[in-house]
Amino acid sequence: MNKQIVVFELGSEQFGVDIGVVEGIIKLQTITKMPQAPSFVEGVTNLRGKVLPVIDLRKRFCLAPQEVGKNSRIIVVRVDETEVGVIVDGVTEVLTVPEGAEEAVPSIMTTVNSTFITGIARHNQRLVILLDLGKVLSVHEQETLIKASLSR
Repeated sequence: MNKQIVVFELGSEQFGVDIGVVEGIIKLQTITKMPQAPSFVEGVTNLRGKVLPVIDLRKRFCLAPQEVGKNSRIIVVRVDETEVGVIVDGVTEVLTVPEGAEEAVPSIMTTVNSTFITGIARHNQRLVILLDLGKVLSVHEQETLIKASLSR
């Protein structure tokens, strides 16, 4: 069965998430810092009248910092029962991945800290790393984000 994914960039790499968890894609907007939040949590923002926690995937994945650019976006995703904004360098497309074009992650590349990588999609000579954003954050980190959004 075909799968639709939203493809985004972090540096020179392409990542994808299932379109079913994506609530929307917005331009960067004002983010209010939260005291004592984990380093990858940028803060919270107002999205149509509700407080949205925002994380920076570059920081979460320990990638080199990069200035926010004109293509930077916030992907609004639903993680369990919580909406979270995820800052990425750019969103490139919605891609249909045909059945058989997705491969498992080689076992030599998986660790406890990489369980959020669900596979690799091959498409037109490129590889897209598929993510489960629900696993990018630990249960404790998810609870912290929920508390942050409720306390505003």
